[in-house]
Amino acid sequence: MRTVNVASIIDTVEKLCIDANYYLNSDILNALENSFEKEESDIGRDIIKQIIQNANIARSEKMAICQDTGMAVVFVDIGQDVHITGGSLTAAINEGVRRGYSKGYLRKSVVKDPIDRVNTGDNTPAIIHYNIVEGCTLKIAIAPKGFGSENMSGLKMLKPSDGIEGVKSFILETVDKAGPNPCPPIVVGVGIGGTMEKAALLAKKALLRPIDQRNEVEYVCSLEREMLDKINKLGIGPAGFGGRMTALAVNIEVYPTHIAGLPVAVNINCHATRHAEAEL
Repeated sequence: MRTVNVASIIDTVEKLCIDANYYLNSDILNALENSFEKEESDIGRDIIKQIIQNANIARSEKMAICQDTGMAVVFVDIGQDVHITGGSLTAAINEGVRRGYSKGYLRKSVVKDPIDRVNTGDNTPAIIHYNIVEGCTLKIAIAPKGFGSENMSGLKMLKPSDGIEGVKSFILETVDKAGPNPCPPIVVGVGIGGTMEKAALLAKKALLRPIDQRNEVEYVCSLEREMLDKINKLGIGPAGFGGRMTALAVNIEVYPTHIAGLPVAVNINCHATRHAEAEL
């Protein structure tokens, strides 16, 4: 049995919120630099250049990459042999978000009620996903999710007879419909299988995987490459002004499902696909 005090969790979450919003991950930055070389449109190249400059300024000046610093989505892998002391784990995570968004001068974008629309003033509560694993480790990943891209996501309960072609059509349809709204070049997270909510969670979690790493399942890896190619032939381009580089990557995760179902979720993220993680 290993004990972890909530004080260390609060400090960790605070730092992760700031780091995720200030420092664009190296895999995304590398992909943007590569996309600059591949883009054939002059205006597209200029936009990508500005995106890279923006990320570099954010890093050097220690400020947010984007004004929409997102709703804090938190993934927690907690070992079954870990005991949290000093308070509630959920409360500690929310306190870390509260402090991080205040200390980092990050925009508070969360409203207490989806209808009344009164801002909570501290960007809490976070969206927290817990996963119980073996051992005594505690891993926390923060993925701030802006809603310019979140609003462009979609979910469809396909029939098994729709098959892989139905999956491809829905992914392409969702990205095409999104157009310039999610601030391309985008990263596309896809979840296939499970139930309605499981597919959506898979799509969200797919965005945590470095975009230079393909799925280890052969047919899924092939599907990722095929969909990236098809998306980049849509002609949406950087910021929607046309061009070759609409997406930087397509990350797909799959899960077993019911014999009568084929759930598919597409979670789109803008070029600022931000996430930071730590193990306590």
